[in-house]
Amino acid sequence: MRSRDAFRIGYVRRRNRLFSSPRFQHWAARLPVIRWIARSRANGAFDLLAGFTYSQVLRAFVEGGAFPILAEGPLTPAEVAARMDLSEDAALTLLRAGRALMLTEEPAPGLWMLGEQGAVFATNPGVQAMVRHHRLLYADLADPLALLRADRREPTALSRFWTYAGALHGGAERGVETAEYSRLMAASQHFVASEVLASVGFGKVRRLLDVGGGHGAFLRAIGTAHPHLALGLFDLPEVVETGARLLGEAVGAERVTAHPGNFFKDSIPQGYDMVSLVRILHDHDDAPAQALLANIRASLAPGARLLIAEPMACIPGLAPMGEAFFGLYLWAMGSGRPRSPAELTAMLRHAGFRRTRVVATAQPVNASVILATV
Repeated sequence: MRSRDAFRIGYVRRRNRLFSSPRFQHWAARLPVIRWIARSRANGAFDLLAGFTYSQVLRAFVEGGAFPILAEGPLTPAEVAARMDLSEDAALTLLRAGRALMLTEEPAPGLWMLGEQGAVFATNPGVQAMVRHHRLLYADLADPLALLRADRREPTALSRFWTYAGALHGGAERGVETAEYSRLMAASQHFVASEVLASVGFGKVRRLLDVGGGHGAFLRAIGTAHPHLALGLFDLPEVVETGARLLGEAVGAERVTAHPGNFFKDSIPQGYDMVSLVRILHDHDDAPAQALLANIRASLAPGARLLIAEPMACIPGLAPMGEAFFGLYLWAMGSGRPRSPAELTAMLRHAGFRRTRVVATAQPVNASVILATV
């Protein structure tokens, strides 16, 4: 063990012993600066305890239709109750819970409207689709140790939903799964596209291929913003047929080329100067993800680039999103894991890419970006 590691381990051990001491906690609660830090730690600890309740309040707002109802406000609790099929007391309890989370606001006594966060959710169908979808994750996490101890090949509520995980588990209704997968991806894909458009230049790109592009939501956003681009869509046959048609209707069929195939088994189409992987790698374990990168590298001519856009682990200020949320989410899905930019960079170099660059994004909670050059 390196001396620096030993020092760090010793520091953490001493810190934890101190923080767990009732005498220290009593002392810290009475010193002004230390009291502020202690209170912040206590609030964070309570948020860990109560986080599931917060998410269920949000779920009740989405599934109960509270956002469009309150968008017509101000409304009384009785009016909200009648439209949500709740008792007045239950509606008031939900409204007050939403107020604590900035979903609602009571600008005048007894009158309720959307709060700041509520106004954002009310106009964002992509976020609402994800909230509805997360009921599957919560079902799988009802017993988290049972989930972690189970064989990852065993189907879960989440893996039955997702196309590729469902296919890996032998899902019988694969066509239904792919359709649901593509609808959800299309509903939320604009978040990632917005980050990419704000951080990556496409002026010198002529032909862009999206691998695993579903129904073309990402290509639609990029192609609309950059009408000079020729667009290629590569995905499973039952997905790409519909995707290419919808994409062609949006940006012009003459700009779109459909490439049906399986990116683990089939060669990646050649002739593109940029290939994109949007929220694909983190869905797959290390070996298949590395194989996919090698498959893409083999298709690219010198100077061509690969764009990776997805939520990543170990992002400063967003560690819980990467490893706590997506770590458990992908475990429940039965495939994949969140990776840090450093891990992805090492995989890209192993696949034969010469240069890699991590591109800063304004909202890495939606996606971080890496560009790799052949």
